[in-house]
Amino acid sequence: MNTYTEIATYALGVTTEWLRPTREGAQRCWWPGDDEQYIDYHDNEWGRPVSDDTRLFEKLCLEGFQAGLSWLTILRKRENFRHAFHTFDMDEVARFSERDINRLLEDASIVRHRGKIEATINNAGRALDLIDETGSLTDFIWGFAPDIPFGRDGESTHASGVASISPSATALSKELKKRGWKFVGPTTVYSFMQSMGLINDHVEGCHVRDVCETARQSVVAKRK
Repeated sequence: MNTYTEIATYALGVTTEWLRPTREGAQRCWWPGDDEQYIDYHDNEWGRPVSDDTRLFEKLCLEGFQAGLSWLTILRKRENFRHAFHTFDMDEVARFSERDINRLLEDASIVRHRGKIEATINNAGRALDLIDETGSLTDFIWGFAPDIPFGRDGESTHASGVASISPSATALSKELKKRGWKFVGPTTVYSFMQSMGLINDHVEGCHVRDVCETARQSVVAKRK
């Protein structure tokens, strides 16, 4: 799930409630609707803590590509992105040349946006610099995970209680920008933190909410 606007627009088209029944009789967040790929993403990925540098880098890049679009659009193209960007291997992507940029601009299976492509290449280099300095992308990013219940340090004006920005996301965005990263605004970073489990924004009653929170708290505790 992504921007506040997308949440509100999608919800209005699907339901006025914030939970929908699963086939097993439980409840899940409303936003995947009936799309099977989106449901699988919600149930098995979104909000589950990730402590892998490559996956964190990939998601930051894909969140950048998502800007102005829906996450479902990017999700449906994710395997194409992985192929086009060499599984988001930071060393390889950092070496991409103008020839690679032109190749990607001709690849209709991804989002062909020069600025976002160039940002991904730039960010690969910045990620490698950060790893050299701090030891891992995981340690750096998880240092911004809020040590409060569900990691919810933002204030929501949305009826579901889901925010679109927070102090922790703003702080991480500011630090990444200072280090030369691009397409990492506060809203983009908040969406990234939701999806990678630094923040648990599954709504109360969702069948994976507690599982995600237990895992999130475990990761946060280990990094104290």
